[in-house]
Amino acid sequence: GIITLGRTNTPEFGIKGITEPDAWGSCANPWHLKHNSGGSSGGSASAVAAGIVPVAGAGDGGGSIRIPASYCGLFGLKPSRGRTPWGPGMSEAMHGAAMQHVLTRTVRDSAAMLDATQGFESSSLFKIEAPLQPYSEVIQQPPKQLKIAFSTVSPIGTPVSKDAVNAIQYTAKILESLGHIVIEDQPAIDGMALAKDFITTWFSQFSYMLAQIKQQTHAKDQDFELDSLALAAFGAQTSANEYIHNLSNWGGYVRQMNYFFDQYDLYLIPATASVAPRNGEVTTPSWQKPILKMLIKLGKAHYLTRGKLVEQIIRENLKWVPFTQLANITGLPAMSVPLYWNKENLPLGSQFIAPFAREDLLFQLATQLEQAQPWISKYQEIKV
Repeated sequence: GIITLGRTNTPEFGIKGITEPDAWGSCANPWHLKHNSGGSSGGSASAVAAGIVPVAGAGDGGGSIRIPASYCGLFGLKPSRGRTPWGPGMSEAMHGAAMQHVLTRTVRDSAAMLDATQGFESSSLFKIEAPLQPYSEVIQQPPKQLKIAFSTVSPIGTPVSKDAVNAIQYTAKILESLGHIVIEDQPAIDGMALAKDFITTWFSQFSYMLAQIKQQTHAKDQDFELDSLALAAFGAQTSANEYIHNLSNWGGYVRQMNYFFDQYDLYLIPATASVAPRNGEVTTPSWQKPILKMLIKLGKAHYLTRGKLVEQIIRENLKWVPFTQLANITGLPAMSVPLYWNKENLPLGSQFIAPFAREDLLFQLATQLEQAQPWISKYQEIKV
């Protein structure tokens, strides 16, 4: 019964946490048009927040549902690994780190869409256990008292804005008022190591995808953005040993999260490190562009990923969004809930991560929060 209205703006190949491709320009944030909508599902987020459509498709391989949800004041849930199939001919994306769902204004609409799209498909690598009852029914049942851990510390040591800290502290107070137990704690995971493993997978997978596209379409380097070519060049130099070592680490992060959820029901962290950046604020510095072009032409761009420069590249790529990759690598369900707006009326989402296949728990809590702190009235303040 869903009618597709059209296509919206997205960064080239969906590889960034902002939406301002060379082809289409910046995607304005409905809350403040000089700010960006985030990415990679930025156009979807702007369309829903502005009231053009009630629901828009979105994908999440490193935060691309939760980041624009945070920046645009929407509800955005990334399902568990395997919950929503990719369809005939495609078993998974990025080893299951990337999942598909939607961006919505209400919890109800997200739950209804997951009811319609979840389930086994013959191309899927494994069959995830189906929910015991439809999510649209689950949201009508309040959650039990929950024990929730929270943290506002960036896992890669980058700055976290006062808005992000305020958003989580504000959310913690709401949770306590609802009878939940909130404790400051975090899983025993090396955040920089996880970020390196994520970046290795991300760059390598993108390098393969770009090579496939060039082969199928006969496109040339000049047909792609400089940042896309740089990422592909970095990823092309990953050895098989490095890549397998990276993937073997994923199980360790899953194990640590399983230990963590032996103590807690949910994990609360900011969805983003700040409110939405201004258009043009997150970009490759102009002085770096000629250097990158030269290194790509010489086939030496991968030299930038060696030694201590690796951590610098990670911090530069993820400093705006260091909190989302954990759920992708571990395959856990996670959601961004719009509870906080700053003095400039820019939103910042509160992110909850749940144990595997517990979308029901996320939906229940989100509904409770939506009833306790209704955000739907905030959309009346948007003037576009």
